[in-house]
Amino acid sequence: MDAYIAEFVGTSLLITMGSGVVANVVLNGTKGNNSGWIVITTAWALGVFIGVVVAGPYSGAHLNPAVSIGLAIAGLFDWAEVPWYIFSQILGAMFGAGVSWLVYKDHFDATDEPGLKFAPFGTAPAIRNLPSNLFSEIIGTSVLIIVILYSTNPVIQYTDGEEIPIGLGALGALPVAFLVWVIGLSLGGTTGYAINPARDFGPRLMHQLLPIKGKGTSDWAYSWIPILGPILGAAIAAGIYLLLGAGGMV
Repeated sequence: MDAYIAEFVGTSLLITMGSGVVANVVLNGTKGNNSGWIVITTAWALGVFIGVVVAGPYSGAHLNPAVSIGLAIAGLFDWAEVPWYIFSQILGAMFGAGVSWLVYKDHFDATDEPGLKFAPFGTAPAIRNLPSNLFSEIIGTSVLIIVILYSTNPVIQYTDGEEIPIGLGALGALPVAFLVWVIGLSLGGTTGYAINPARDFGPRLMHQLLPIKGKGTSDWAYSWIPILGPILGAAIAAGIYLLLGAGGMV
């Protein structure tokens, strides 16, 4: 499987599960209505597990522009590949959000509150304070990237000599799921822990484009927070990694 296709498929699976669990929890008439934050964070974590299992052997399963950028800053990934990975991740996130909407379309139609219709697509802060919201995304993503950097090898070397760039897949799907789970449980209560620009931008764009009855605003005024915050967090984590000797602590 081509690395870009793997990033598309892995990210689409991640977002299908993640958007799906939010829809299940917040939309009217679902079996999981009002089941809470533990359900949401658990399913997002296991959605990462699913995406990593599928994409890991082929692309390193970045599934997240912040991962691709952080690895490139740390010198562990080719900058020339970054735009193509990000493009594939955004397309995958859009596709996954679309699938989730189709699955829950009847429940979107049965829900009147525009904010609840938006929740399966994009993140929104619990308290709207943009500097604080940005800081939350920076810290959450820094934790994600620093753990990845200190838990992976530079490449996966196959017997035919092919090298696959590191990413979430090299860390192992289950540990990554626990990593995302603890970030959500510990740090996600402020902004919904996007920690992934593609995860927010792609579905937010789909919310704008899809014919969702009574959907309200896509809140583009906030959309830069879950893009810039994770990128800054990735840069900080990569800087710490390089400052401490690029893996010398491992």
